[in-house]
Amino acid sequence: MLIRQTKRRLNQIEHDLSQIEKAIDAIVSENEDLRVRSDILTSIPGIAKVTACAILTDLPELGHLSGKQAAALAGLAPMSKQSGAWRGKERIQSGRADVRRAIYLPAIVATRYNPDMKAKYEHLISAGKCKKLAITAVMRKLIVTANALLRDQRKWTQDPA
Repeated sequence: MLIRQTKRRLNQIEHDLSQIEKAIDAIVSENEDLRVRSDILTSIPGIAKVTACAILTDLPELGHLSGKQAAALAGLAPMSKQSGAWRGKERIQSGRADVRRAIYLPAIVATRYNPDMKAKYEHLISAGKCKKLAITAVMRKLIVTANALLRDQRKWTQDPA
């Protein structure tokens, strides 16, 4: 009985998710600007349709900011804590937590399938940085890259270097 209820619940959740996805697709396809911006974001390996919509919803200013401003607004810019001679660790803070949550898993995917992000991640790991810090750096690079591509109105291309 419990197994049947669980299967029924999972089927309902899958149905609800497909309905939400259809609604999001309809909204994006109706709006030319959203469609173009979404196409640009999904051209970046690691960023799929759901992440692109989350970024466009939670960070609509993207494409009109400098790289540092975009990273800070997403809460991915390292902020140093210091007072006089005392120096604390740098941490990410403030910004929009929803953007950070939306970009975390795509950053992990990008470390495997996006050659630029993979190189950045492996460079940081080989330099002795912890994996969490390296993922955060990739998250920041994804946001900065997305900002630059939206600003220039062009799709992602692999870095020839």
